[in-house]
Amino acid sequence: MENKTEKEAPKFDWVTERSKCSLPKVFYTLQKQIEQDVKTRNDLRPENSPYQFSMAENIDAFSVILQAGEVREAVVFRLSPHAIQVQDDKDKALFDIVAAFSEDGKCKLYINESERDFWQVRRMALEGLMFQGN
Repeated sequence: MENKTEKEAPKFDWVTERSKCSLPKVFYTLQKQIEQDVKTRNDLRPENSPYQFSMAENIDAFSVILQAGEVREAVVFRLSPHAIQVQDDKDKALFDIVAAFSEDGKCKLYINESERDFWQVRRMALEGLMFQGN
């Protein structure tokens, strides 16, 4: 009887799930989600808006850029060995994102030891840039 139950129970592939929680993969996931956020935010701008958002990337970093006339501001996401660093365009640290694989098999993101969802991390990093004055 015990063998039958064991065979019916779905097997949890912890190796694959843990791999998805590596910092490079979390970084890539955040980047893809933020690309969609930038597209959505640009689509929500009023017609003839004097500002726009874009992204720039290199090997271990990407930036979300606000261009409004002569004003240019950015938020930079940088992959480091132990965290994803979020900075402004003057290299001032905003916060670090740490990924951890939990006991229940989920990839959790932490900022200052507080657990956050991916969307919450994106909001913390980009809300000031995308909605200043709104």
